[in-house]
Amino acid sequence: MKRLAGKAALVTGAGRGIGAAIALAFAREGAAVVLAELDLDRAQRTAAQIEAQTGGRVLAVQTDVTQSASVQHAVSEGERVFGALDVLVNNAGINVFCDPLTMADADWRRCFAVDLDGVWNGCRAVLPGMVERGAGSIVNIASTHAFKIIPGCFPYPVAKHGVIGLTRALGIEYAPRNVRVNAIAPGYIETQLTHDWWNAQPDPAAAQQATLDLQPMKRMGRPEEVAMTAVFLASDEAPFINASCITIDGGRSVLYHD
Repeated sequence: MKRLAGKAALVTGAGRGIGAAIALAFAREGAAVVLAELDLDRAQRTAAQIEAQTGGRVLAVQTDVTQSASVQHAVSEGERVFGALDVLVNNAGINVFCDPLTMADADWRRCFAVDLDGVWNGCRAVLPGMVERGAGSIVNIASTHAFKIIPGCFPYPVAKHGVIGLTRALGIEYAPRNVRVNAIAPGYIETQLTHDWWNAQPDPAAAQQATLDLQPMKRMGRPEEVAMTAVFLASDEAPFINASCITIDGGRSVLYHD
């Protein structure tokens, strides 16, 4: 039997990268999936690919996670088409890396609007239904930046630290109602954004090799490796995992020095 059979899930930022991998994995495991994505064309293309590969039920909804009304609309559309939502994955996020003393106010607000407020907007939209039904799983995609600091990446780690705090607080708050809230902290995952960053460097090949050299396993993580952990946390196989964070970084964050 498929691990998410009979469940309905909403994944934010599901048009590409880790979000798309999670949506695909959920559909393969039997879930009906709402792809909540700012770029509707991208979401529709991804939804069509997932439907073709899995035969699953998928729905693309244009969603701006910085706007609570937009997130609530996505939840309402998912409930209209698939019924009650059993799972939420708050995956949408952006990289904002600045010098603290020269950073514009707009950059600070943009980082927190997507990377922290967006997570809260998702949680706030699904929690009433989950609490009422006495069941639900929320998975927040955090980052190893949530507990490790890389110089030059401010204020992104500040927002991701907040995601862990939000995960723990909500997990404890709603544990008596059987609603679990957990996080996943990916390290270096090979997505298109990673390749875009390498290609923007003076020597892309050297930049890629430098990243690989940092990894204990001498390779990058893959989006589907994050996705299968999300499947586990969303499934009935993890009923006593709550207010926790699972790190997926090949051991990188354990290293004291290189």
